Amino acid sequence: MKDFFAHETAFIDEGCHIGNGTKIWHFSHIMSHCTIGERCNIGQNVVISPEVILGNNVKVQNNVSIYTGVTCEDDVFLGPSMVFTNVINPRSAVNRKDQYAKTTVKKGASIGANATIVCGHDIGQYAFIGAGAVVTKNIPDFALVVGNPAKQIGWVGEYGHRLHFNNEGIAICEESNQTYSLEKNIVTRFS
Repeated sequence: MKDFFAHETAFIDEGCHIGNGTKIWHFSHIMSHCTIGERCNIGQNVVISPEVILGNNVKVQNNVSIYTGVTCEDDVFLGPSMVFTNVINPRSAVNRKDQYAKTTVKKGASIGANATIVCGHDIGQYAFIGAGAVVTKNIPDFALVVGNPAKQIGWVGEYGHRLHFNNEGIAICEESNQTYSLEKNIVTRFS
């Protein structure tokens, strides 16, 4: 018995595990041996390649391709038409399927519309990748990055608001009132 919704135009290959409460919308293709967690929302025209892993409550907006080698932890947001890659030097005439580089998007991270994540680079917890950014290196937890190539311009909290640290390295989120510390270029939430 399936406990998820798939639109009649979606195609789901054999060997996939799809969690309870997940919704898969128009013209999306879930390829073999994917793992998709509970309460995910897979927008229209999405391709999820073989062996991709999505945690719980992952939101994938329209026109996203998630290639083999990508893992998204719980509560990740993938904006419209953002792009993952999985080979550093692709060539049509050269088969490099044994060279897929892995990318992990950690819990709570958001990737904006039309951003590109070059394979082999991990996105830290609750990091925020701005629309159109091109990520060419690992991104730390809570980092706010924009541009091409992506450069860090600040820090964000779990609710996605920019953090403003005082002279003691303390910041309070304007929405959640969560408190964060910045020490040696590492952000930690402590309440």
